[in-house]
Amino acid sequence: MWQSILLVLYLLVSFSGYAQQNTVSGLVIDENGPIGWVSVGLTNSPSGTITDENGKFTLANIPKGDLEITFSHVGYQQQSKRVTMHEDEEVNLHVSLKPTLRELDEMVVTGTRTEKQKALSVVQVQTLDSKTMENTQSQNLSEGLNFQPGLRVEVNCQTCNYTQLRINGLGGAYSQLLINNRPVFNSLMGLYGLEQISTDMIEKVEIVKGGGSALYGTNAIGGTVNIITNEPKANQISFGLTGSLINSTAPDVNYYANISKKIKSGGFTLFASGRNRFVYDHNGDGFSEIPKAKNLTLGFKTNLKIKKNQKINIDFFNIREYRRGGNKINDPAHLTDQAEERDHNIFVGGIDYALTLPNISSNVKAYLAGQYTYRAHYTGIDGTDAYGTTDNHSINAGVQWNYYLPSVTLTFGLDHLTDEVYDRIPGYNYVTDQIASQTGLYTQADISILDNLNLLAGIRIDQHNYIEQLMANPRISLMYTPIPNLQFRGSYGTGFRAPQAFDADLHIAFAGGGISYIQLDDDLEEERSQSWSASINYDNPTENYIYGITLEGFHTLLNNPFILEQGEDDDQGNYIMEKKNGSNSRVYGLTLEARLNYKYLIEFDMGITLQRSFYDEMVYWSSEIAGEQDYLRTPDRYGFFTFQVNPTNHLHINFSGIVTGPMKVPHLGGAPGIDGDRLEISSTFWNNSIKLSQDIFINKGKQELEVSAGIQNIFNAYQNDFDTGRYRDSNYVYGPPKPRTIFLGIKFNSIY
Repeated sequence: MWQSILLVLYLLVSFSGYAQQNTVSGLVIDENGPIGWVSVGLTNSPSGTITDENGKFTLANIPKGDLEITFSHVGYQQQSKRVTMHEDEEVNLHVSLKPTLRELDEMVVTGTRTEKQKALSVVQVQTLDSKTMENTQSQNLSEGLNFQPGLRVEVNCQTCNYTQLRINGLGGAYSQLLINNRPVFNSLMGLYGLEQISTDMIEKVEIVKGGGSALYGTNAIGGTVNIITNEPKANQISFGLTGSLINSTAPDVNYYANISKKIKSGGFTLFASGRNRFVYDHNGDGFSEIPKAKNLTLGFKTNLKIKKNQKINIDFFNIREYRRGGNKINDPAHLTDQAEERDHNIFVGGIDYALTLPNISSNVKAYLAGQYTYRAHYTGIDGTDAYGTTDNHSINAGVQWNYYLPSVTLTFGLDHLTDEVYDRIPGYNYVTDQIASQTGLYTQADISILDNLNLLAGIRIDQHNYIEQLMANPRISLMYTPIPNLQFRGSYGTGFRAPQAFDADLHIAFAGGGISYIQLDDDLEEERSQSWSASINYDNPTENYIYGITLEGFHTLLNNPFILEQGEDDDQGNYIMEKKNGSNSRVYGLTLEARLNYKYLIEFDMGITLQRSFYDEMVYWSSEIAGEQDYLRTPDRYGFFTFQVNPTNHLHINFSGIVTGPMKVPHLGGAPGIDGDRLEISSTFWNNSIKLSQDIFINKGKQELEVSAGIQNIFNAYQNDFDTGRYRDSNYVYGPPKPRTIFLGIKFNSIY
């Protein structure tokens, strides 16, 4: 009997203790989502646990009082949380860990098209992450790319503001732009796409300068830029709104929303972004310097595991944009004195299938991607019948096999790209009807010769419908690591560009009282290139800080390069630039980058490029003045810096700047006071900005609110000699893309 009573008393005491125990539970994440297997424990106590694979944890039987709970995991900074426990209390924590300063562990894919640790990639890969774009208040890709060494984005039209990217001094057509590893960013999309793609839809951008990889096609003479859209992360929702005022007169509103969901077989993300920018007239002549722009982007990305060794990735987005420059912005285009009107509807998507074959240490990837753009447009003066339409579509398909041996990775691939453009303006008898088709076969070997010596060698053979013979282009790169974190790299590659119209060739400008456009010479032949680069890279990482430096030299020789020279005016008196083959040319220079990160309290990065670019013989871009050997619109020096100070975990102060040195800018006559063609020399421009942001955590960190404010182009460094009136040379534009701009922003993020 007494034994039964003791048993009942024991159970009652046990139940009472269980019912009254204190518990702490919660979720541990990083910027990519939940972190599994994080150690969670009470300071100065043996009590502890670890998070499960979904980042969740529970600490039971916690004593009352003021306590400190510590979170630690390899590769992350240790973090502590203070809690006060009362009787029978349950506390829920949301903890976000920051990685330790081991950026060298970042994985990249663009250099070799196989996932590799950044420091171990034979081909030097630069990364532009979403954090840098946010810190520099880059609203779109064209603004963000300026904050990478050796890269410069320029505005090329005063009326419509189309942009082009220059890598190591070479124009936009020398760069291969990828979207999620696929080359569908081309032709018409290359004119306005850099500004149309919002940074809020970008996970990161990987950049390979020079021709060191044989995998993406032979147009990558200047380099390759791989735009990777948002990846599925934790279960989270985020949205934001930024309002700007351009030189105190023109509002510019940007907004976005993202939803991400992790599921057992993978995950998906939905994203949307939009912009509404009012027209801006800098010189008060009634004609715009920055056009009106209104766009909306909708898209998604999903990763799904079909089986343990099979995976499918699907991505898609649609951009709808209307932009209008000139005067009388609210009137129909044909009732104005001058107008450029562009109405774009762009669809981009693709599907990747990956099959892993563990028994033979290999994987196979197949992919299909496409892009379709429809554009209705107007480019005219004084009511000219200048309406037109453009259809542009691209299809890219291929298969790649990677075979992994102990010290060698072999890659074999076949891909095909077709790009079709049909652009017409009946009122000008202007038509561009082009189908460019290219099929390539490539192979590459990534070899570890020694523990500290790696070789990457490959060749690509292409058949292009505008070239009779097969084009073979070898590429080779070498990396030597004498001591940890010090790499010497060198590369050599060849390439070609077919005699076809590229993105900038599709732009129609205003000049001399009419329009100006580009025609291809009937005898245009392919352009060939040889490029060399060498670099020294050193990073010294520790638990608390990292500093590093990269010095790179580059040299590119162009044989039979494409040049633009003035041709004969057409029957309507319009100004014609003829694209033809010129004398050999070369671009060479040095790029220096330095970086420092101290405990995430101070973060600094800077890059400066010094270069020379010229033709062996004169290029006669105007029949009125002497020819010129130097590349036009190409400064001999340019660079950037970013500097962030974090006085607290929640307050961030960001300084950033872009410097553009003097350059020679062609200036066609016809505008008031401009009697003839000129070659102008621009000034040096410093475009400096500041941004302050405050993080506010809500509901114990489950939600985060960020409030920000700042000024772009603080000192109002902006071009002040724009042409005036309807007969202006709209290509006479240089310097920063906009004058002083004040902005306010708010962003919200929630984990669910």
